[in-house]
Amino acid sequence: MEPETQEKIEETVLEILRSSNMDETTESKIRKMASDRLGIDLSQPDRKQFVRKVVNAYLEEEKAKAETEPAEEITITEQPEEEGDEEEGRKRKRGGAKEFDDEGDLIVCKLSERRRVTIQDFRGKTLVSIREYYRRDGKELPTSKGISLTTDQWSSFKKNVPAIEKAIRKMDSRLN
Repeated sequence: MEPETQEKIEETVLEILRSSNMDETTESKIRKMASDRLGIDLSQPDRKQFVRKVVNAYLEEEKAKAETEPAEEITITEQPEEEGDEEEGRKRKRGGAKEFDDEGDLIVCKLSERRRVTIQDFRGKTLVSIREYYRRDGKELPTSKGISLTTDQWSSFKKNVPAIEKAIRKMDSRLN
């Protein structure tokens, strides 16, 4: 990629990041907005990787700024941080910012020690993944046990949560 193109992409991505609500945005959304503004396809692997690099650099910079301000550290997950786990500490952000896994996917919540819900970009599509993880060489990696839902599938699931909860209550009342 030409340095001039890289510079345009970086400027646009940073401009979008600065004006975005970091609680609601994803790397995929940033990339799509930048692609629209620039009229450049940013889903190509080298460009996608470059955007990820710019986003990560921005997040690290924001984290460094937050560390100079006195603020209580808040995490999205309810899991206690293990002693000496520098990798986890590095991923946590201050002031309610987000936590990312070793693959760069947004961790929405941890359902248990080994299960979590993440938001990821896969081939230009946003996916909600509910998956089990395992540890190897100090990294947490996803297993094949789980499911990834497109945003449409997630919306359909979400609309049906009340019916699922009703069925659970009915089943519980039968068992008790």
